Amino acid sequence: MRRVQVVEAKSKFLELLAAVEAGETIAIMRRGRVVARLVPDVPRSAADVFRPLWLQGDDIDLAPPADSPPDSVVTS
Repeated sequence: MRRVQVVEAKSKFLELLAAVEAGETIAIMRRGRVVARLVPDVPRSAADVFRPLWLQGDDIDLAPPADSPPDSVVTS
């Protein structure tokens, strides 16, 4: 993980975003302490979020939805 000071982050923001898009995590530092992190976005589906609940068994009465491809978007 790369660490950069706030001043450098301000001056090189677009460069840092490109690095994050490429998969890198960047820590933003102020006075030697991490104050923020830039991390790549990881898309998650609702099924991924609720899977731990479904795996609990009898404690909850949820059923996982069938995975299906997203609906197509029609533009005019």
